[in-house]
Amino acid sequence: MLEMRPDCELCGRDLLPGDDALICSFECTFCTGHALTACPNCGGDLQRRPTRPEPMLTKYPASVVRKYAA
Repeated sequence: MLEMRPDCELCGRDLLPGDDALICSFECTFCTGHALTACPNCGGDLQRRPTRPEPMLTKYPASVVRKYAA
């Protein structure tokens, strides 16, 4: 199951579970403002992060662990 990470790893912008975000196969997470085509961490493809329906967010909440390293 996806962690639904709460922030962009490049700029630290908050990303809510329903926000547009990009992820790679390792779940590196970025906001769409960077218009990246490949993950800067692993070089993998970035895809739009899927959304999680509200009832499932209640049962399986998004992660609160931030990955941005200032």
